[in-house]
Amino acid sequence: MRDPYVVSSETILAPPVSLAKRMRFLGPGFILSASIVGSGELIATTRLGAEAGWVTLWVILVSCLVKVAVQLEFGKQAIYSGQTTMQALNALPGPRFGSANWSIWTWLLLMLVKLLQVGGIVGGCALILQIVLPQVPLWIWCYVLSVVVSLIIFRGAYAPVERVSVALIALFTLLTLVSVVAVQFTPFRISGGELLTGLGFRLPPEAVIIAIGAFGITGVGGDEIMAYNYWLLEKGYARYTGPRTDSEAWAARARGWIRIMTLDAVISMALYTVMTAAFYVLGAAILHSQGLLPEGMELIAILSQLYTQSLGPWAGTLFLVGGFVVLFSTLFGALALWTRLFSDAFGQIGWLNYRNPRERHRAIALVAWIVPILWATLFLVVKLPTMMVVIGGVAGTGILFIVAAATVHFRYRQLPAILTPPKYYDALLLLSILAIVLVAAYGSYQVLA
Repeated sequence: MRDPYVVSSETILAPPVSLAKRMRFLGPGFILSASIVGSGELIATTRLGAEAGWVTLWVILVSCLVKVAVQLEFGKQAIYSGQTTMQALNALPGPRFGSANWSIWTWLLLMLVKLLQVGGIVGGCALILQIVLPQVPLWIWCYVLSVVVSLIIFRGAYAPVERVSVALIALFTLLTLVSVVAVQFTPFRISGGELLTGLGFRLPPEAVIIAIGAFGITGVGGDEIMAYNYWLLEKGYARYTGPRTDSEAWAARARGWIRIMTLDAVISMALYTVMTAAFYVLGAAILHSQGLLPEGMELIAILSQLYTQSLGPWAGTLFLVGGFVVLFSTLFGALALWTRLFSDAFGQIGWLNYRNPRERHRAIALVAWIVPILWATLFLVVKLPTMMVVIGGVAGTGILFIVAAATVHFRYRQLPAILTPPKYYDALLLLSILAIVLVAAYGSYQVLA
């Protein structure tokens, strides 16, 4: 089997021109969507809607839309250079500690906090399973989930990750959209006026922290942006482009695969934006009107009202299925991307050679077995899934600082002149970076205050 991280003249493939053929090469963005929808959408987004009502709908929409330009710049860097994310970060200007750049060490510290976020997801999944089989202790469910997700991911293959992600996306999209339509036939129906209220760009002081946490989690987060490069490399985008040269033939291939990558990113953005907005409006319409906040060990019982209040009491079972699928998709997607990121980061520190297939697979397997155990243990110690998810979201906003700094370097210091984008793209990219930096800075100030 060919190593997906090796780029040579033998791997070159002309990018398809027709839409039908391009669709066959989509997939990396769907893996991100599977990891995005869960902690952000089902928990943090719903909590924000329940706490703030309609007024912060704009935060969720901006969060989903504003980061995609940064994601595209990271993706371009992978296609034209063939570098992994951590290789690229290790070349950033600034101080180094040992063999690794400051950005890698900062990312590692923030990811220690992000352990709480996915620990909250493990807890949410375990709470659902305990409702189904209450005679099984919660701690057993937590560790069973850890073992199951490790078994799926530890081999490190790309294709199973993509196939499972697509299946999970299809399931939770169907279940949630059915609930949104059904709520229109209940006392909690959503009016056009309420939706317009949510687009007024107001942010109540009491909702700042949860809004910042939601911004860090919803849409494509910092760690998802960083992981996008691995999925592009493993799908073959850089291999098909071939080693970088100054020829017009190479530039044409690079532009072609960048266009396919853009299609992949935009379609996945549309999917997770619709899902995120759906969860928010359900939280605002059903939970906010009743003064209910999904938190603590009552998280699942309160969230189940998103389905039971819209579809009827019988939908409690449907929620358990849908809720589990949504949360497990994040658990699955997060482990898939964390195995790559951590293994590559350890490689840049000097503990292994990520480019060596044997060492890479061994490191991915090791991370795949250790990290889920940490997630489960953290939940069993803290037992506050909503708080854990929000704290992880705040750390995710911090990771966006690193992503923003790297994006500027990629675009203005490393991008080949032959691939210079139109001016309107640069305007969108700068707007995206500015929004990320301002929100992250404001959130940091509010947390400290």
